[in-house]
Amino acid sequence: MTTEKINLLDFDRKALRTFFAEELGEKAFRADQLMKWIYHFGCDDFDQMNNLNKKLREKLKAVCEIRAPYVSEAQHSSDGTIKWAMRVGNQDVETVYIPDDDRATLCVSSQVGCALDCKFCSTAQQGFNRNLKVSEIIGQVWRAAKEIGVEKETGRRPITNVVMMGMGEPLLNVKNLLPALNLMLDDLGFGLSKRRVTVSTSGVVSGLEKMIGNIDVALAISLHAPTDDLRSQIMPINDRYDIDTFLACVRRYIASSNANRGRVTVEYILLDHVNDDMEHARQLAELLKDTPAKINLIPFNPYPGSPYKKPSNSRIDRFMKTLMKYEYTVTVRRTRGDDIDAACGQLVGEVIDRTKRTQTRLTMKEQIPVKSV
Repeated sequence: MTTEKINLLDFDRKALRTFFAEELGEKAFRADQLMKWIYHFGCDDFDQMNNLNKKLREKLKAVCEIRAPYVSEAQHSSDGTIKWAMRVGNQDVETVYIPDDDRATLCVSSQVGCALDCKFCSTAQQGFNRNLKVSEIIGQVWRAAKEIGVEKETGRRPITNVVMMGMGEPLLNVKNLLPALNLMLDDLGFGLSKRRVTVSTSGVVSGLEKMIGNIDVALAISLHAPTDDLRSQIMPINDRYDIDTFLACVRRYIASSNANRGRVTVEYILLDHVNDDMEHARQLAELLKDTPAKINLIPFNPYPGSPYKKPSNSRIDRFMKTLMKYEYTVTVRRTRGDDIDAACGQLVGEVIDRTKRTQTRLTMKEQIPVKSV
């Protein structure tokens, strides 16, 4: 019987130092040297780590490995966006690379499928299988960096920003999310600024509470409705954590955080004639009066079988201008990668659904869109 090797991508610096001391009988600085090889040089071959002595390299080869998800498929958008299907076990999650003039953002998944059931999200239609391991979260960043490589002319890092906005709800996997975030921020890891790493949540208050005092990164919240009645219709998580409970926890987090500069990013998907009326905009402005926020409007990105539609440009513009009257900073997200289904809400992988959600939808005779409240 073959013993499964220990994947060193599952350890942040603290855990790796403990492993080296307690399991390998090695000093902490050896763990630091190893981290540089893994994250600074993208090295997964112990034999190439020439500042580690041969005895240690042989010890590592015997019991350890450095195994990131691998790319099973890549799709390239006309706008430069790349969507990778990353193989994790016998399933796929999707990771999206979004280059821009002054940044290169990676959208990372946290679950195989999604445990939530937001009605407007393509990932939710696939159901849920499991949480990703630390190695499968940080491994997406590692693999993407290898795929892109450093720009030889400028020396610019292949990835400058990470957003936890891929498949899954990050705060339902907070146990594995936190070490992965540590590795993104650690100078021996990817060394990203805390303001350039963003966690997005649909409102898992228990997970957000665990972040307070344990990690400092930018926070984005998927709100998408200004009232509990409407939000519960399109986001069932609201039945567990209502808007007031959610926003109270958000205020506690941003009060503890330097990365957010005193305010949170509110994501609001615009669904035609569902949540995009002028009254909804006024309700949203009133709702957020005690929560310092900038608002990011996201026109709905259609996917096959969805009952929703993208609002007209005039409705989007009216909604935005209504919010701006209340002196909010408001942006409209520019859609990227929609020609390869890599835009917000369009991500799907290869998911072995454990929730029976997929089969339920397949047997439904009719999908009825939610009416505006």
